[in-house]
Order: sequence, then C-alpha cells, then structure tokens
Amino acid sequence: MISHIQGRLVEKHPTDVVIDCNGVGYFLHITLQTYEQLPDTESVLMYTHLQVREDAHSLYGFMTKSEREVFRLLISVSGIGAATARTMLSSLTPQEVVEAIAANDLKTLKSAKGIGIKTAQRMVLDLKDKVLKIYDIAEDSSDSYNTNREEALSALETLGFARRQAEKVCKQIAKENPDASAEMIIKLALKKL
Repeated sequence: MISHIQGRLVEKHPTDVVIDCNGVGYFLHITLQTYEQLPDTESVLMYTHLQVREDAHSLYGFMTKSEREVFRLLISVSGIGAATARTMLSSLTPQEVVEAIAANDLKTLKSAKGIGIKTAQRMVLDLKDKVLKIYDIAEDSSDSYNTNREEALSALETLGFARRQAEKVCKQIAKENPDASAEMIIKLALKKL
C-alpha cells in the first residue's frame, strides 16, 4: 500500500493531479476539498489510497489524513464506490460527513450527488457505531437532528441564502442557544448572513 507521496506538483486539475516523485509521475484522483487546499508551492505531500481492481489500479490523493480516513469509511459501505465517495467529499467536508452520520442527518448526506435515501440510510446503519467510536463522539452530545434548526435552514434557503453558509450559521446558533425556536434562529442568522 502506498501511504503518501511527496514530490513536485506537475499538473493540477479540479479532479486530479500529477506529482513527480524522483522522475516518476503519479496520477492521483482528488476531491474538490483537496484541490482547494493544494499549496501554491511546487513541493507537495499527499496522503494516498491505492485501489486495486481487476481492470485498474487507481490512486486517490488527499491533503489531510482525516479526509483519507473518511474516504476509506465511505467505500467500506456496500453500494458506495470510490467515485461516489470522492464526489461526496467534494461537496461535504470530512467533518460534515462524520457529524451527519453521527446525528442520523440523512438530509445532509443526501445533498451529495449520487446519494439517495437508501444509500444514506445504509451509510448511517453501517458507519454510525464506527464513527461514534473512532471520533469519540458521545451519542447524546452529538450534533443531533434539530427540527427548529432544519426549519430555519429551509426558510433561509427559500430566502436565497446558500445552503452551506446558512447551515454553518444555523449550527452555530443552535449550539449557543439549544432551546432556540425556528423564528429565533432565523432572526439571529439574518444578522450574521
């Protein structure tokens, strides 16, 4: 198994990079999260996952170990391949994926392209215990599904705010004010957005 590659960044595209390591160019599939984190310098270190199949050997690159670990968790679920996991990690951060699984937040999981309700349910069923244990999240204190927060988020989306930005603000407000009503969350969020 190739754990990481360090070398000179030769090519850089939103879906892949080529890293020259002592004269050998390694083609790595990457997520948009990794693409955004790529340094401007030529020298780069990427954590990798090698997938060996009958018809191909594919190398996936990540800027952080945590993203690689979440990728590995996702591909362990039946029905989720490397392409789907990569797409999912392009639209959600590793932390958002972990929190969504821990909190049974199917709506967030389904927001990733290629993930339907059944796949999201299977993901939670297969990974929730692992995620709670690996990331040391107490089930009761995890970012549980908050209906008031979801109502506020839906209202903010209707008003034209971007889901990601509104979701971050709503989560922050819900953490600071756990008993806040949907109306209160909306009012506070409008001040911050």
